[in-house]
Amino acid sequence: MQKKTRLHPDFKLNGQSFSEEALLTFARLEQASDKDYRVSVGDFLVDWLSETDSVKVFTSGSTGKPKQIILQKEHMRNSAMATGRFFNLQSGESALLCLSAAFIAGKMMLVRAMVLGLELVIVPPSNNPLKDLKENFDFVAMVPLQVTSSLALLNQVKTLIIGGAPVSKELREELVVLNTNSFETYGMTETITHIAAKNLKESNFFRVLPEVTIDKDQRGCLVVKAPRVSFEVIQTNDMVELKGSQMFKWLGRWDNVINSGGIKLIPEVIEEKLKPHIQNRFFLFGVKDERLGQKLCLLIEQESVVSKNIIEGIKQHSNLTKFETPKSIYTLAKFVETDTGKVKRQATIDKLFL
Repeated sequence: MQKKTRLHPDFKLNGQSFSEEALLTFARLEQASDKDYRVSVGDFLVDWLSETDSVKVFTSGSTGKPKQIILQKEHMRNSAMATGRFFNLQSGESALLCLSAAFIAGKMMLVRAMVLGLELVIVPPSNNPLKDLKENFDFVAMVPLQVTSSLALLNQVKTLIIGGAPVSKELREELVVLNTNSFETYGMTETITHIAAKNLKESNFFRVLPEVTIDKDQRGCLVVKAPRVSFEVIQTNDMVELKGSQMFKWLGRWDNVINSGGIKLIPEVIEEKLKPHIQNRFFLFGVKDERLGQKLCLLIEQESVVSKNIIEGIKQHSNLTKFETPKSIYTLAKFVETDTGKVKRQATIDKLFL
């Protein structure tokens, strides 16, 4: 059994300092709130301040059904310390929690504040969390949907980390001209949020956090060794390009690879080429085909589309090879997505063919 977690002496929550006993009282009051986001904060703080060595969390479910996993509190503390070193966070600096503490990203903002001694402000999760705030923040975590809605107010943020879904090329172009230091993060619940981050002003490559090492398996998928946050070596299905021992570029998901006529196509790589030519959300997927094995198909989020015109436009104005050109186009009025706005590809495909 672990001893109760010690709070950093500079830790504040909504402007107030706490002893552990006072924080536990605060947490129990939050559990009785009629606001879901406050209840999730209270539930996590009660778990964190308990005598147990671990907490139970749920994965996001972006690649399947959400599952419950157990994380060690010591690993969560180590993750917070690694984040502090990577982003040079100092005790007494300000942070904003605008994500739900029901999920790991929100929980870890609380842990970072308690471990690093940050002054954390909690607001209800919303598309535009900075809208009614006058103060500036040294460190904020958001999902892309929140960032897109907050662009006009990001001068209030010194360092912004973005997770939950990939940062689009269009959003990145909006961010690089701002004074805010913006980073796209890479990670998952099993790695206790991010184990790598990409400075959007400087690189297309993610750089790993302290004490994390990476490699590729025979498929070209990322293998992560992060002993300070996970007992296990983490085998991912993320196809990557390595640059030295500390950096990698994300290419796409192995699960999404399409074998068309013996050619392996990575949808995410082709999608980057298509983005300038398609306004609505879209993605590529494979459909069984007697001649090719699988044929490459395009699914666009809209009511209807003239397929012939789009395919001709793609052929004329994109740099796709003949193998990368979609053979069929489908439409769907609304994609299936996670709470963070990330498209659930397989669930969306299942919905299309219902």
